[in-house]
Amino acid sequence: MAKPIPKFGSRRNRRIRISSRKSARKIPKGIIHVQASFANTIVTVTDVRGRVVSWSSAGTCGFKGRKRGTPFAAQTAAEDAIHTVVDQGMQRAEVTIKGPGLGRDAALRAIRRSGILLSCVRDVTPMPHNGCRPPKKRRV
Repeated sequence: MAKPIPKFGSRRNRRIRISSRKSARKIPKGIIHVQASFANTIVTVTDVRGRVVSWSSAGTCGFKGRKRGTPFAAQTAAEDAIHTVVDQGMQRAEVTIKGPGLGRDAALRAIRRSGILLSCVRDVTPMPHNGCRPPKKRRV
């Protein structure tokens, strides 16, 4: 009976290679994106080129329903996302905050407490210049 030919490009081999490379990668500077809505807070950490390194949200931290929009849930999500990045050697970061949610300030406070030096904090909440077009006039 013939031996099966080993596949070098198989899925299993590829996963092992990626995971070992991820732990070896050092990221000195990055961007922390905080998206705070009334229902949830999502914290994404990227490198300078925009590739996602780590992310977390209040929902993935175990909060359900109305509790996801609370400041404590946002603080927990920020700590969770930053914990893995600090281990990879991130020292400096920029912060972009988007959205009107309650978790904006709490997430920023958690980021400041983590020991990462913040070069700038930017608010990128989209603001309408003239609003939406109003509906057409009602005819009765």
